[in-house]
Amino acid sequence: MNRFDWQARLKEVHDTFPEAECKPVIGITANYGEENCKLAEGYYKSVIEAGGVPLVIPPSDNTDVIINTLDHIDGLLLSGGADYNPLYCGEEPVRALGGINDERDMPELLITRLAYNRHIPMLGICRGIQTLAMALGGRVMQDIATQSNTADSCIYDGKDAPHAAADASLPGNNVAVKHSQDAMRSVPTHTVTIVAGSILHSLYNAGRIAVNSFHHQAVAECGERFRVTARAADGVIEAMESNDYQSVMGVQWHPECLAEGKPLFEWLVREAASFRAAGRLHDRMVTLDTHCDTPMFFPQGVHFDRRDDRLLVDMQKMTEGRQDATIMVAYLPQPQPGETFTSKVAFNVSGPRDYADLIFSKIDDIVKANSTHLALARTPDELIENKRNNRKSIMLGIENALALEGNVANVERFAQRGVVYFTLCHNGDNDICDSARGSDTHNGVSILGESVIREMNRHGVMVDLSHASEKSFYDALDISATPIVCSHSSCRKLCDHPRNLTDSQMKALAAKGGVMQITLYHGFLRRDAEATVLDALEHLRHAIDVMGIEHVGIGTDFDGDGGVRGFADASEVLSFTRRLMSLRYSDADIQRIWGGNFLRVMSLVQQYNK
Repeated sequence: MNRFDWQARLKEVHDTFPEAECKPVIGITANYGEENCKLAEGYYKSVIEAGGVPLVIPPSDNTDVIINTLDHIDGLLLSGGADYNPLYCGEEPVRALGGINDERDMPELLITRLAYNRHIPMLGICRGIQTLAMALGGRVMQDIATQSNTADSCIYDGKDAPHAAADASLPGNNVAVKHSQDAMRSVPTHTVTIVAGSILHSLYNAGRIAVNSFHHQAVAECGERFRVTARAADGVIEAMESNDYQSVMGVQWHPECLAEGKPLFEWLVREAASFRAAGRLHDRMVTLDTHCDTPMFFPQGVHFDRRDDRLLVDMQKMTEGRQDATIMVAYLPQPQPGETFTSKVAFNVSGPRDYADLIFSKIDDIVKANSTHLALARTPDELIENKRNNRKSIMLGIENALALEGNVANVERFAQRGVVYFTLCHNGDNDICDSARGSDTHNGVSILGESVIREMNRHGVMVDLSHASEKSFYDALDISATPIVCSHSSCRKLCDHPRNLTDSQMKALAAKGGVMQITLYHGFLRRDAEATVLDALEHLRHAIDVMGIEHVGIGTDFDGDGGVRGFADASEVLSFTRRLMSLRYSDADIQRIWGGNFLRVMSLVQQYNK
């Protein structure tokens, strides 16, 4: 074909269906100079070669531009360029500061932080690694030559910063390294030592590689969200990656100029492809977290309609994590002997029932104030309809049937209000049943409790046995005519805690058609160290092995005690989906885990006696 025959090339495109393979879109932050938005060819060509589709992002801090850009990319490449204006980090310029590019600074800090909130995979290159540090709690050294002796975390002189402690294997001989080479960009001029076990080490399968160097600034402190994964011989930070199991990495060199740079771009494109696939799956399914305690924060005047740092679940985080729905509970603390209920709650109420009503009224107010984007739901069909109309859903639950105040008639009252489940008790026996942390008051479910369970069956309210003692569990399983749920429990086999279910309980629950929702409270995931998302996955996998994929789900207990590193708030829902995909669970199985099983039981319970 004649190289100038563009019509023939167009025919080739039109003769192919689909016209192109679906590939992840990688946004690349553009440089700016001489009133031009521009980009070195190495960046976009490396993305194309790695299998991605490059999209150049202009330096604009317009909110609509940034948010809409983030909604359409699957990965973000932060490119190199001029120095940051030190005023952005509250510093005065040192004499050796180079030329700044203020046109880029604000836009890139904003897009980086907002991309991080959405857990979009990111790779920062040269200035890009410094952007990650600046935007996410680290610190940048304005000039290595004049400031390196004061940057404890950059030079191994026995005074390393706290987050450098894990990098004791890295060099520390204070060798002077020239970080602005005269050689061509394609020529490596110094080496970096890579931390074993890091993503970088897995990509290169080596503890040391040769890189190029074109900078006089560097990351001085990576901050809590990152760990250092490579250093130069003089201790200068050359690479870092997420400390929270996120797909975020930065390198100080320019891999787009090196023949050996391909693995980094292939990593970014792979992570972006995973992000894209998870997002498309979320488009097709309803994601339901079956237990959150956000109303516990209502007395603090929190704002559910914005990103509130006091909350683990709000509309922003649900949007960032592509979460569709949550069951928000009115939690009622169980009074101990000698205590009154009203002394244990912040609001002035007459009793437990009044308190639950007050919480639900406040939820009603939140929904009414945000009706364009938020709605209540009482049934699985309403959840689906809300998603179709681009609305998040809140379902209502009660944690501790103390709210009934001993009156069975209140079951119908709360059912009419829209409550989908009662957690029969909390940490302490009540008049319904004994708790896992109780004193065996009734030897299981009380006589009143039996009446309550049957009334719940009659009015289509799910029986939740998280927090119940083993005897209460088995009693309720025998009494209930409909399947029961455990809205936020984990596996005792993996973490010996009375709040967790034994394998025998799990098998009995599944045999009756019920579901168990793995929770994220660290004390229910492991007893000997910090729990992470990896522990939550182990509990989920064990539950699947014991019960089958049709009987499991997720009940985070966010804003209660739930939340672990790697799944710390609602913004990480999609990241958890990516982990399930990496474990080769099918789309159908992931839909079951993310609410399908729970909603199946809800439908059965709500249709009983109809």
